[in-house]
Amino acid sequence: QVQLVESGGGLVQAGDSLRLSCAASGTSSSYAMGWYRQAPGKEREFVASMSWSSTTDYAHSVKGRFTISRDIAKNMVYLQMNSLKSEDTGVYYCARGWSLHGMNDWGKGTLVTVSS
Repeated sequence: QVQLVESGGGLVQAGDSLRLSCAASGTSSSYAMGWYRQAPGKEREFVASMSWSSTTDYAHSVKGRFTISRDIAKNMVYLQMNSLKSEDTGVYYCARGWSLHGMNDWGKGTLVTVSS
């Protein structure tokens, strides 16, 4: 059974950087991995994803500021977030699926709060 555990969230100021981590167990490198977020009062939205072949995709709002990466040997996925803005505030979820936009399994999330 797959388990995805996020960490690294916290309270930062606008312009700061933060790196989120996702520890994946019970999975393999054949899957795509991704990050989604949910702001207060809003629906969950796509942030970034990476396929098994390292193809990546990003939401327009984070392109150029966020970078997704994975360490297959450690079963870890990361989201490096730079130049954070208040609108990046939300709960960030790690996800696993068969395609860049087809996620089936989710972690419980880690909260990121960006103060302006």
